[in-house]
Amino acid sequence: MKDREGSFQKLVLERRSIRSFSDTPVDREKIAACLEAARLAPSADNAQPWRFLVIDDPAVKSRFSKEVFSGIYFVTRFAAKAPVLILMMARLDFVAHKLAKQIQDIRFQFLDIGIAGEHIVLQAQELGLGTCWIGWFHTRKARKFFRIPERYKIMSLLALGYAAKKPENPKKRKSLEEIVSFNRLDF
Repeated sequence: MKDREGSFQKLVLERRSIRSFSDTPVDREKIAACLEAARLAPSADNAQPWRFLVIDDPAVKSRFSKEVFSGIYFVTRFAAKAPVLILMMARLDFVAHKLAKQIQDIRFQFLDIGIAGEHIVLQAQELGLGTCWIGWFHTRKARKFFRIPERYKIMSLLALGYAAKKPENPKKRKSLEEIVSFNRLDF
């Protein structure tokens, strides 16, 4: 698999979380391509609960970052240097999601946002952009900053931009033998 240039495996292998971004702006066309990939993601009952708020105006991003990366959230302030932040949200008013939560105790909108977000991440990688999922930020301040209605659950932020430098260390992942069983549980 490693010798297949341009393959999906190569894309996945090279994708890394970027925590140091250059100040090179990201063209809106590239942002739109990433969001188009998310739009095409599968979702439970085809509800498509995702909503994305793109923050690429430097002044707005600066004010927003000062709010959401303050206090105990300071450890993720590196994301403020990314040229683009994408606030990922889920609509909460879909009947299928409510039933799934009651019957199976599964919040499908969380899965749906995860899939859509990963589509963004992989499309960004293909376009030469770096990303980092940010879960540690002040969601109440984000909600207040943009006056986001309660019908939307703020799920995460994606920092998006060009890496200041290419990560050198290989990914540390468990082996398949540690995480996979066939036909019986033996791990």
